[in-house]
Amino acid sequence: MARFMDVHHGMKGITAEQLKEAHQADLAIEKEEGVHFERAWADPVSGTVYCLSEGPSADAVQRIHERTGHKADEIHAVPLTIS
Repeated sequence: MARFMDVHHGMKGITAEQLKEAHQADLAIEKEEGVHFERAWADPVSGTVYCLSEGPSADAVQRIHERTGHKADEIHAVPLTIS
């Protein structure tokens, strides 16, 4: 499985509850595309949201986001990770 970081713009003022609801919507259908959304972060001031996921492709990640009503503006492969 590949790992992806996607970015959403234009979500100024997003609350923790709204972020949680959006993440839960993705989790509810993620298996249909073989994707797993691991975590999400948000900056309510800039309106930027980041989501970390694993899946077969960036297209699969985008299809989930589109179906749940929050299409990603950018999706980046993350092939290298250190701890």
